Amino acid sequence: MARARISDVAAAAGVSVTTVSLVMNDVESRISEETRERVRAAARAIGYAPSSVARGLRTQQTRTVGLISDEIATTPFAGDMLAGAQDAARESGYLVFLIDTGRDRAIEADAIRALVAQQVDALIYACMWHQVVPAPADLPAGTVFLDCRPANGGFRSVVPDDRAGGAAAVRELVAAGHRRIAYLDTDDAPIASELRRQGYVEVLTDAGIPIDPALHVHGETTARGGRAAAEQLLDLPEEQRPTAIFCFNDRMAVGVYTAAHHRALEIPRDLSVVGYDDQQLVAAEQDPPLTTIALPHYDMGRWAMEVALGVRAEGDEDATHLMECPVIRRDSVGPPPAQVAKPNRRRASHNTERPQPAASDR
Repeated sequence: MARARISDVAAAAGVSVTTVSLVMNDVESRISEETRERVRAAARAIGYAPSSVARGLRTQQTRTVGLISDEIATTPFAGDMLAGAQDAARESGYLVFLIDTGRDRAIEADAIRALVAQQVDALIYACMWHQVVPAPADLPAGTVFLDCRPANGGFRSVVPDDRAGGAAAVRELVAAGHRRIAYLDTDDAPIASELRRQGYVEVLTDAGIPIDPALHVHGETTARGGRAAAEQLLDLPEEQRPTAIFCFNDRMAVGVYTAAHHRALEIPRDLSVVGYDDQQLVAAEQDPPLTTIALPHYDMGRWAMEVALGVRAEGDEDATHLMECPVIRRDSVGPPPAQVAKPNRRRASHNTERPQPAASDR
């Protein structure tokens, strides 16, 4: 079946082709509302839709956005970033072209050229992890960086506020009464590792808690790595052993749970644990569910799209927005064991010291 043409709509509605064009493209004119509705009804009846290409040539807009990522599209962990970007684009009437480069620079360069040739109205450059990256050549002005920052500035960007997130995690443990708090760090040394450590140090310093280098240990960012590092901490002398552990990510926290259970330690009675990421199917599924810091993937994706489309006004062209990482409170944080034990000891002492009734009073 042949595609309906604008002339077919004009014939069906009994108006000129120019009138149909003005109505279908919502151009202000003196056309009556009755005629407009007749044109729209005719278009619906014969299945006519205006050409987006032709409209783009007239308005200099294609209502499309390009989103180039390194590996986000194939990683469920960061899928919320795409969801946030997609939702913001759809609300503004834009279609998103997503290209996952698999970290291949040649594919990335081809993708940028192709999207520019397609005359996308905006471009977002996204990375899987919070990192500083060189801005690829030929990126158009106004490109927004998502979960990464351009090394030499020049573009707006949004990344998680990992320093504040690390501080929030440790603040939860200090508020619960802990003073021997370990930071279970990653071997990989990404930007987030150092920022979270800075938050850890900041809160301990503000609380007057001495920084013990023995309580800062490293491991692989896996459950196995977390368990090995936790074993190292739990092997410390009792007076130095941590009562709480802040983990670089939730997977490492899983390893801490395993190490604790193998030593018959109960979380949080004997050891409190806080993770980072709020990873789906990991954090909330632990026993007990893991208190953690959420990475704001959805909010970052929405922010980047809104800025790229001009829906959200931001200041400097090369400003970096730090997105808040909220605390997700569950059941893995409690008071330190000494505070739990003291009431028990007091009750035991009270029971022991209570005078026994005389035989005549029994």
